[in-house]
Amino acid sequence: MAGLIKRDDVDAVRDRARIDEIVGQHVTLKSAGVGSMKGLCPFHDERTPSFHVRPGVGRWHCFGCGEGGDVISFVQKIDGMGFTDAVEYLADKVGVELHYEDSRTGAAAQRGPREEPGRRQRLLEAHRVAAAFYAEQLFAPGAQAARAFLAERSFERADAETFGLGYAPTGWDALLRHLQSRGFTQPELVASGLVSQGQRGIYDRFRGRLVWPIRDVTGAVIGFGARKLFDDDPGPKYLNTPETTLYKKAQVLYGIDLAKRAIAQNKRVVIVEGYTDVMAAHLSGVDTAVATCGTAFGAEHAKVVRRLLGDTTAGGGLQLASGASLGGEIIFTFDGDAAGQKAAMRAFGEDQRFHAQTFVAVEPSGMDPCDLRMERGPDAVRTLVDTRVPLFEFVIRTTLDGFDLDTVEGRVNALRAAAPMVAGIRDRSMQLGYARLLARWIGIDTDEVRREVGRAHSTPGPARRRDERTARPERAVETPSDGPVAGPVLSAPDPADPVARIERLALVVVLQYPQHVPVTFDDLGPDAFATPAWRAVHAAIRAAGGVRTGAGLGGNRWVETVVEEAGDAVSPLVTELAVAPVPEDRESAIAAFVADVVRKVADLGLTRRIADAKSRVQRLDAQADPDAYRAAFEELVAIEKERRELRESA
Repeated sequence: MAGLIKRDDVDAVRDRARIDEIVGQHVTLKSAGVGSMKGLCPFHDERTPSFHVRPGVGRWHCFGCGEGGDVISFVQKIDGMGFTDAVEYLADKVGVELHYEDSRTGAAAQRGPREEPGRRQRLLEAHRVAAAFYAEQLFAPGAQAARAFLAERSFERADAETFGLGYAPTGWDALLRHLQSRGFTQPELVASGLVSQGQRGIYDRFRGRLVWPIRDVTGAVIGFGARKLFDDDPGPKYLNTPETTLYKKAQVLYGIDLAKRAIAQNKRVVIVEGYTDVMAAHLSGVDTAVATCGTAFGAEHAKVVRRLLGDTTAGGGLQLASGASLGGEIIFTFDGDAAGQKAAMRAFGEDQRFHAQTFVAVEPSGMDPCDLRMERGPDAVRTLVDTRVPLFEFVIRTTLDGFDLDTVEGRVNALRAAAPMVAGIRDRSMQLGYARLLARWIGIDTDEVRREVGRAHSTPGPARRRDERTARPERAVETPSDGPVAGPVLSAPDPADPVARIERLALVVVLQYPQHVPVTFDDLGPDAFATPAWRAVHAAIRAAGGVRTGAGLGGNRWVETVVEEAGDAVSPLVTELAVAPVPEDRESAIAAFVADVVRKVADLGLTRRIADAKSRVQRLDAQADPDAYRAAFEELVAIEKERRELRESA
């Protein structure tokens, strides 16, 4: 199995992927001074721009919410990708061929999607062309049935265009001929899943159907879902793209491209059951709705959701012992019938994969979001989501509904059925709370419930044992290296502190303009910075080789090198400083400004050293220990001379 992407290739992706262009696809950026741009943060609501990008150093940082990083981390956060996926996505964009190493042996490894350079892009292009073809056909004379289907569900032409809906003509090879005319080969079309292979050759997979394009988090079309329209169609009601190198149904969530930003901002995702439900939810103002594609919500879907919610810590999805919610809300909507209840029970098995509170929204009369919007309007869809109940409560109460609680036998059997569910709640405080609720719902003594939950906990069934085996912390295989779990981040000091302010500005120019920093900066010792946070950043700069190294590496590589030396606690500060606005906005004056700032911080350090030296001289007795006194006095004179020369040079 292939492992980590080679470091040189990751660096090449960072160098070639212009951060202003990548960020600019999501954020309107405007000039914010020499080498700096800013806009409204895509990760939190704001009216005044606090999101800054500095292309010269390849970093971004929001001074409002504190998020920041490089071009790879931006793609990870905005598109909910893992590290490897983000690097591969950017590599495709900028034309970098990636190589992999086996994470255990360090040997070079091959990776399926990269076996044929450019193959993935060809398949994506085929899907893009197919989506455009289907969309055009939807408004052709032969698509009357498709348009009627949408109209019956209160969807208008603008709605179809928003979601990119299309129509697959009834003929056997309409799309096939169109794609071949655009230069796509038969092997490419078979690999794409857009056509099927039969005894007499290949033919269109989708025929006479309403078609939804299925996109990944970047907005690229990777497959299609198609709804049966005609009675003489022998196929299933819904037919999806088969498994391909692009389309993995266990990982795909329909609508994720439209919902990702709202999910990241609102810390909420609403999981519905079908394509029309996603459309109805979004058109009703529930813009965090997504749906699985022909499969139940599973572990791979959970990973996608965790990333979008911001829950990417290594820990296997365990909740905090305190019961705190780390990642927001996961809301499942299900039909009120038996099938919907069964789906909720399946979701219960995934609940504790989230650092989030998981809820269920079920409409009592059995209507799904699409039906609700048609019958009662958009407000009813929003109300459905807002009146959600915790998944634990829904599953337990649904289980209790199967027993006659008016009889002793019914109450005992209900307790035995529900106790393992309560025992399976990992958070201790929540487990105790649900034990009390279970006692009330059944109508028996709380202590009796606790004893039964305790027995269920000590003798778990096969499902619980399997869940515990899979609950181990995940190894961080999608990061450049398997480093330790991040500790607390070092806080920035009080901006009102004049010394801290000067020291901060010095580090800003050292990170952003190493080529203009006097090489004497590298002679500053480890105690040159008085502020602990800035002393830690200075230590990382020294460990990275100082400004002599920075001037040779250039902005992007220089900052990345300092970030690596800084460690998890300090690296966010490095990113913040690397992007921070510089007071001087004249290109011609930058060099002089940088030199002046560095001189000021050196002056501060020398002033502290003079104060320390004077203190030592005053404490010494010249007659009792003349040698020590003379040495201390000479040191004081030397430091004062150094400061005088520094000031004269200014």
